[in-house]
Amino acid sequence: ITELVGEFGCAKTQLCHTLAVMAQLPVEKKGLGSCSILYIDTEGTFRPERIQDIAKANGLDPNDILPNIYVAATYSSDHLDAIIAESFRLVPEKNIRVIIVDSIVGRFRPEYIGRESLAERQQKLNRILSRLLKLAEAYNAAVIITNQVIAQPGVFYGDPNKPAGGHVLAHTSTYRV
Repeated sequence: ITELVGEFGCAKTQLCHTLAVMAQLPVEKKGLGSCSILYIDTEGTFRPERIQDIAKANGLDPNDILPNIYVAATYSSDHLDAIIAESFRLVPEKNIRVIIVDSIVGRFRPEYIGRESLAERQQKLNRILSRLLKLAEAYNAAVIITNQVIAQPGVFYGDPNKPAGGHVLAHTSTYRV
């Protein structure tokens, strides 16, 4: 799992859109060949017109690229969990080689408010991340997740922002950008 963390949501989403296009390049052009992408959108930021723009900018036909991107919008953390569970059927069936979750904590933050719900939130997040790891390993797929940042008001020196999701998310990610 590669985690993309940043203050500005559009930059992370832009990178996810770009990855969804570039992964479909032929292997000789550093892509994954004819594969499909699963784009799990928790924040309503997926834009097909951006996919078209990125495809055209790279000399690709958007009509060849867009049909290979399966978009699943989520409405709650339970729905996110259900989509990932269903992915065990969908990934091999549709030859999905890249799974993008933009953003992994997008549904958790409004549902689990306050320290009293922290343990429950982290357990659920851990279960979802564990399923994503199993998907990646079972089907040789790349998993890219974006994350949000939270402010640390007590920090006087250095960056007052840190990635959301805590240690569970930090330790599950293989690479953190």
